[in-house]
Amino acid sequence: MWRNIASNALTFLVVIAFLLGGLILWGQSTYHAEGPLSEPICLRVERGSSMRKVSAQLAEQQAVTNASVFRIGADYTDKASQLKAGSWLVPEGSSMSEITHLITRGGASTCGTEVVYRIGVTSGEVQVRELDPTTNHYVEKAAFVPGEDETPEVFTQVTAKPDTRFRVAIAEGTTSWQIVEALKGIEVLEGDVADLPAEGSLAPDSYEIRKGDTRANVIERMQTAQEILVAAAWAERDDDLPLKSPEEMLILASIIEKETGVPEERRQVASVFINRLNKGMRLQTDPTVIYGITEGKGVLGRGLRQSELRGATPWNTYVIPGLPPTPIANPGRASIEAAINPDQTPYIFFVADGTGGHAFAETLDEHNANVAKWRQIEAERAQGN
Repeated sequence: MWRNIASNALTFLVVIAFLLGGLILWGQSTYHAEGPLSEPICLRVERGSSMRKVSAQLAEQQAVTNASVFRIGADYTDKASQLKAGSWLVPEGSSMSEITHLITRGGASTCGTEVVYRIGVTSGEVQVRELDPTTNHYVEKAAFVPGEDETPEVFTQVTAKPDTRFRVAIAEGTTSWQIVEALKGIEVLEGDVADLPAEGSLAPDSYEIRKGDTRANVIERMQTAQEILVAAAWAERDDDLPLKSPEEMLILASIIEKETGVPEERRQVASVFINRLNKGMRLQTDPTVIYGITEGKGVLGRGLRQSELRGATPWNTYVIPGLPPTPIANPGRASIEAAINPDQTPYIFFVADGTGGHAFAETLDEHNANVAKWRQIEAERAQGN
């Protein structure tokens, strides 16, 4: 009898083990299988949330097929206690294991609302935008100019949320003074900037910031990025360029940056200045005269006077030979690359052509004809106004 009981018990245990093994295999397969999402979603994990609450959110949004399997899988892989608050973009078809990785790896939020502080050459703007997970494109919710426009309510609301992302976007051609002044007005940053950074030393780019970051640290990140960019560009320069140092390359790049807003023209503009330097001609570029007047502190806001074109300042390239002593703005990557890789042209003149670009010339007669055309366009525009 005892032999039969033992045999039946053993059979029962084998069946239980078989079923348990099958259940485990099913759970593992389900945890790693492609998920049911047909389009991406933005999953918001609140601070202090739990894996149980998140699994319920995922089930409600039909991102997982079984909330219990998700929780067990996260616990089995020792990730249940590593949940990170934020807004996380969950791609279509994500498996439970992939979602677990997304919400436990940390770092900046990958979807949701973002506040962008745009620092431009003539003005600044604050933009509130939200990432649409179905298109992976940002949708603008509000935009305003600080100090001029009324602060929209949505800005106040989103800046109070813990998972809102913040970003500073610096336009090419801004001056160091403009950048520092703009950073002073960004409420989520702290601290002062002790000294004005050297002109040209800040890399125009988009920088993610966090509440409590210091302004000095943001400036340091911009300086480091520019140092890396300048060093890499200088290492790739042509040896026959009339540029003696990375600083001279940066000075020329800043002039190129201020002379044209047309990307396709940068290397042509660079060729004009390189040709002039090779010939010992003065650069005669208006942006350097403007910098001599403003020293980068704001926008001139009017045309140059003849007396200013003749006035002696360290930056007036109508008066001084060669390059000015410092950059006149913070140039971007494209202008730096144009400075060390200009087009090969015979041009030594250029003037606006009325389309936003420039007309280039090899001889003074050709240039004078281009200038006459530009003056006519200016006169016609003035009459139209």
